[in-house]
Amino acid sequence: MLIFSHNNRNILANWWWTVDKTLLLCCSILIVLGVLLTFSASPAVAERIGFDAYHFVKRHLLFAPAAYVVMIALSVQKLKFIRRLSLVGYLTAIVLVGCTFFFGAENKGASRWLTIFGFSLQPSEFVKPFFIVTAAWLFDGQRRHPEFPGNMLSVALFLFTALLIVRQPDVGMTIVISAVWLFQFFLSGMPWQGLVLAGFLGIGALTAAYFAFPHFQIRLHQFLASGNELSYQVKKSLEAFQSGSLFGRGPGEGVVRSSIPDAHTDFIYAVAGEEYGVFLCLVIVVLYLIIVVRSMIISCKDNNLFIILSASGLAASFGLQSVINMASTLHLMPTKGMTLPFISYGGSSMIATAVGTGMLLAITRKNVHAEDKDDV
Repeated sequence: MLIFSHNNRNILANWWWTVDKTLLLCCSILIVLGVLLTFSASPAVAERIGFDAYHFVKRHLLFAPAAYVVMIALSVQKLKFIRRLSLVGYLTAIVLVGCTFFFGAENKGASRWLTIFGFSLQPSEFVKPFFIVTAAWLFDGQRRHPEFPGNMLSVALFLFTALLIVRQPDVGMTIVISAVWLFQFFLSGMPWQGLVLAGFLGIGALTAAYFAFPHFQIRLHQFLASGNELSYQVKKSLEAFQSGSLFGRGPGEGVVRSSIPDAHTDFIYAVAGEEYGVFLCLVIVVLYLIIVVRSMIISCKDNNLFIILSASGLAASFGLQSVINMASTLHLMPTKGMTLPFISYGGSSMIATAVGTGMLLAITRKNVHAEDKDDV
């Protein structure tokens, strides 16, 4: 273990003694839980659509280690690399989003995926973390150099990104990106009048989405329905939680999970509820809560605006996506095809989440950015 000695100056030792181990541990536990729950949730889904029972399990066992490697590799990097990566990554992801309009595979009325070497890639998943860090960089640039139009550039970048993603259409992803960007703008010093205006514009945008996108309208009606009018997915999800009760039916003993559509992705939280009960569900909530709250507390201890905005934005995005998934599974909000970070099956979601948390771990490392935090 000399490689991790305090006296050792190599990259790994420096990383080990500066990375926030609580954040790292929570992310690691979530990845392990994702593998565990995929074993329970995916076989029935795979067989129902004609695949081998462990088709999704085998693919998830490929994605999870790859995601962990990506997360660790990015957590080692310095701020200068993270900033440059975010810009290059954003431009690349936006180009790929544009490609979905011409070459995208349609699924459930939306063209959000590209098929590359036999794998489905959802570029909008990668837009999110890169956009958050790039927006933080622009806001910070305005603060450091008043003559630099960072705020206006950030507004323009946001509008372009939101319009492109909602065009796919992906209303849920657009809402997440909009909420996080507005949160960053508020932290950077947005006047309260701007916040009120943004609120009215948001209400107007949601109203327009209701009339423009039939699937959004249907999901809202299903959420407001009750009894037999609930969607089949929500009925089965709630039934799974009831079946699991307090302590669950036991690993692999779930009954309702076999009949839940998308049990391995959007409704994997219901599988956790049925097989492991309220206990595991609360553990998952606590893990997400620790990651979000701790990240924001660490970032706010720094006097560097870029660190505050990027870390808070990445943490908010991570937490908001988690809340949306769990709340829709529990019928606390309209259903949305959004994965549970690090737990749901999905290569794009898994790797994109790893990119975001890897950058978050890098940004929140202790006392390692003194040499480049002033370099915009």
